[in-house]
Amino acid sequence: MAKFLKVHGSENKFFILDQTLLKKTLTDDELKRLAINLCENTLNGADGLLVIDVSENCLGKMRVINADGSEAKMCGNGLRTVSRYLSEKYQLNEFKVETMESDLAVSKAPDFYEGVPAFSVEISPISFKKDDLPFSYKNMKEMINQLVPEFLPDQSFSAVAVPNPHLISFVPEVSKLELGDLGQKLNGKNEYFPEGVNVSFSQILDTNKIFVQTYERGVGFTNACGTGMSATSLIFALLHPDKFDPTKEITVYNPGGMVKTKVTLNSDKELSKLRLIGNATFTHEIDIEETDLHNNNLRNINVVETNEENDYKAFVTYISK
Repeated sequence: MAKFLKVHGSENKFFILDQTLLKKTLTDDELKRLAINLCENTLNGADGLLVIDVSENCLGKMRVINADGSEAKMCGNGLRTVSRYLSEKYQLNEFKVETMESDLAVSKAPDFYEGVPAFSVEISPISFKKDDLPFSYKNMKEMINQLVPEFLPDQSFSAVAVPNPHLISFVPEVSKLELGDLGQKLNGKNEYFPEGVNVSFSQILDTNKIFVQTYERGVGFTNACGTGMSATSLIFALLHPDKFDPTKEITVYNPGGMVKTKVTLNSDKELSKLRLIGNATFTHEIDIEETDLHNNNLRNINVVETNEENDYKAFVTYISK
């Protein structure tokens, strides 16, 4: 019998599959088909499948399979949930997790609320270079606070990879209609971002307090995007020093709740440091025959709720007051 979890970070929902516990690991094609099936048809769906594999240098390796079967370089919200899983599995509070681009330091953080465990994760590497995103616009080497009328009139945009590519714009009020239209145009291959880009709109609420909503590659509108909120926090610190206090964490609200980010700026902005702190909630435990897992047969799963979602909803109610 195999097991996996339904989890979320700021209601950015995933399934976690620990392949190190299987007799035979799934092939890439099996993982892709399983991710699509899980995210579309199981327990009201999810944004992706987080796969844990053996790592030579870290406590574990995380792969991120999006809801459409594509693979992402990183996932900040997902990394927090994988960090909690590995922390409880190995009884460690501080360690590193291997991701596609780098080995990232993670640690257990103080609970956000009663029954809402939290983890702090490194977001890295950072790059503004056009070749790393990649992007192409008027021979620019980087795009920071740039008016781009081809995207939207009278709106400035910044692009940064962390390492997922993000396009960020600060707006007086977030328009889901405009964000959705632009996200659909730029998520897939296009003349400006040949590999597509995640698009986030952000509203500045107060000193070290912002709201972020993201239209994400392979997902669409998501309750929260960890790397998107981290990237937006970095751009916020760079462009709005009058609203940024470097001695304190940034509170980032999102449609699924709230996270904290810590931005440490460097004179070389690509050497700045980012940490993402937020909930790691396990909502369901799922048992399945390993043969069914390989055959993408989800008709005979056994599901047990954890009741952690009630605590998370209480937390969201608390921060909304």
